Amino acid sequence: KWKEYYHSVPITRYLTIVPEWKEYKKVNPDEQLIILDPGLAFGTGTHPTTQLSIQGLETELRGGEVVLDVGTGSGVLTIASALLGAKAIHAYDLDEIAVQSAKNNIELNDLTAEITVKENNLLKDVTIEADIVVANILAPIIIKLIPDALRVLKPGGTFITSGIIIDQKDKVVAALVEAGFKLKQINQMKDWFSIIALKPLDDK
Repeated sequence: KWKEYYHSVPITRYLTIVPEWKEYKKVNPDEQLIILDPGLAFGTGTHPTTQLSIQGLETELRGGEVVLDVGTGSGVLTIASALLGAKAIHAYDLDEIAVQSAKNNIELNDLTAEITVKENNLLKDVTIEADIVVANILAPIIIKLIPDALRVLKPGGTFITSGIIIDQKDKVVAALVEAGFKLKQINQMKDWFSIIALKPLDDK
């Protein structure tokens, strides 16, 4: 029943999320489509936190980066990263339904070569060096993730967090600063916030 109310959503000027079961005609030739069937996983692309995450990725990706997507859900951010030019994307989720959903959506978009998806608890035991870590999850879990994000990011790397409700924003900001991140940008959509933070270049 919910599929009747799930429509195509333009997220940025160049990226539009299209339900797998709907026909869609591109509005402009540069537009790229994220074909999605979220199933039972979080991440239809319509929520402000997802839109903020994708806008952050579009701001930060230049092409050729290694991206880690923590709490991937439907895989929407991994697909966006690939379309925006990331060289390799590694996606993680604790929920096996989400992992399967992400794999299915990645196949729908013909991006299996660029993306790997694994069941994992945040970034526990992950040793891949990343240019960007993106996490659209709840604020208390973001705070728990911060030390590992700092560990895996290359100096100068970017940590994009979203899923932060208005009354949790200051706690996340304080935790990021205390860990050594430099704040670059804070964006808001409705009652939700996304934070873009940088690992200092001189961090060893």
